[in-house]
Amino acid sequence: MSRDEIVRQAEGVIREGSRSFRMASRLFDRTTRERAWLLYCWCRHCDDVCDGQALGRGGGVGGAGMAESERLTALALAGQPTGRTPFDALAALVAECPIPRRLIEDHLEGFRLDEQGWRPADEADLLRYCYHVAGAVGCMMAVVMGVPADEEATLARAGELGIAFQLSNIARDVAADHDSGRCYIPAAWLAAQGLTERNLLHGSNRARLVTLVRRICGLAEVFEASARAGVARLPFRSRWAILSAAGIYGRIGRRVAALGTEAWEKRVFVPRREKAAIMMSALGEAIVA
Repeated sequence: MSRDEIVRQAEGVIREGSRSFRMASRLFDRTTRERAWLLYCWCRHCDDVCDGQALGRGGGVGGAGMAESERLTALALAGQPTGRTPFDALAALVAECPIPRRLIEDHLEGFRLDEQGWRPADEADLLRYCYHVAGAVGCMMAVVMGVPADEEATLARAGELGIAFQLSNIARDVAADHDSGRCYIPAAWLAAQGLTERNLLHGSNRARLVTLVRRICGLAEVFEASARAGVARLPFRSRWAILSAAGIYGRIGRRVAALGTEAWEKRVFVPRREKAAIMMSALGEAIVA
């Protein structure tokens, strides 16, 4: 496939897989936007393989494991065509952007943890996992946006924003993860509340679970606030896009915290009109950053 065809397919993946990220990505200049789509396409595929899903939802094929994805990723990084859009998207991206291989490996490690049925023992474990599955993506996105690969301070801030996004996701998806046989609330936190992974959603236990979820949301706000210190290093349109994404995901976490035990009755999301308002507010922030 030509690069243009790969980009078209990658854009279709993000359109179906993440409306929030696609909406924010439209604020990038064309080159950055297309590269963000290429990165998302690869990340989304690896996540789907790990979870047995299709575009983040049911209907995928489980049990495939990460071995094939790792093999095809290695081929893509060697500049070899794979005939698979997600990996050819990665190959096209790394041919244009100096993304450190360690960041790609760091991201794959997050999928390996999920494949192994890993559980966080404590807060440090939780944050390590969030770095691998989302913080590393934040670092890669920073490079896509033009941050030099050796500018560690700015990459660290980008990683913190990814961690904040993942913490909000974890808070929102407690019930969905439970149904899938997963739990990302640290075991030490559960034990302190007299909860277990199996009973955390049972009846009156939900009130104690709210305390833990609000703790996760609080962590997300801390990381989001720290990450904003690196935004000034980005080009204007990238600042606008990233501040928009931060506002949208921050709103999700705050809404989950405010809903209490009702947060898991249905999936929490930010309506399109509200996203547009957040993006307009982010425009003002981007101008003065």
